[in-house]
Amino acid sequence: MNEVLSDRSKQVRRDAIDLSLANGGYHYGGSFSCADILVNLFDRVMDPADRFILSKGHGCWVYYVLLRELGFNPLLEGHPHYDPSNGVYCTAGSMGHGFPTAIGQALARRMKGEPGNVYVLIGDGEAQEGTTWESLLIAGHLKLDNLVVIVDSNNIQGSGYVKDIMPVIDPLIGAALNSGWVVHEIDGHDDSVWEQWKTQDGYYIGHNSPTLIVAHTVKGKGVSFMENQPKWHSNWLGGDMLAKAREELS
Repeated sequence: MNEVLSDRSKQVRRDAIDLSLANGGYHYGGSFSCADILVNLFDRVMDPADRFILSKGHGCWVYYVLLRELGFNPLLEGHPHYDPSNGVYCTAGSMGHGFPTAIGQALARRMKGEPGNVYVLIGDGEAQEGTTWESLLIAGHLKLDNLVVIVDSNNIQGSGYVKDIMPVIDPLIGAALNSGWVVHEIDGHDDSVWEQWKTQDGYYIGHNSPTLIVAHTVKGKGVSFMENQPKWHSNWLGGDMLAKAREELS
């Protein structure tokens, strides 16, 4: 993954730094690994009828930037709090809550005949949670084809590397395929993947099946000293490091 970040991607990262510093935030590693996923979802993929849930709540600062660009005014805390009037459809503090919540919302839409898909972003550390596996089985059984789950697979969780704690992505993909999901693996930083989303030859949402997108990403993407470093899951940014981060994102 050696993609050069677009001006748009750099801009949202800069804005996320400014917004987080002004409101006591951190968690830059996870925010920056999912930044390109969020930008492409909000800018290219989602229709007005669609709904997004950030289950890996610590990646919230880019999410807040994008919501504010749309005119929303979410509460600026370290994890999102439920506030539908401001585009936040799930409280996401403890891991493993957004996926089952998304199932309920997708099922309710289908039962009421409402249009639009429900997109939910989870982390690969979060994928170890029991609720993730239960949700995977339930959504496959219900054939929720208005549900799209995206895994921000940056290979690092709060306490270290995923491979050293509990490797999860390959078993997750296997379980999803065996449960009737449509599964795609993508480079989560490659804008061209998302540009093809709605084309005939691009990535598509399953028919009569939920969709799992495993987006391979880099923790801290865009800031050299953060990339692939577990400590930047929750480090504070200041001093010379802040200046360097801003320079690299300029």
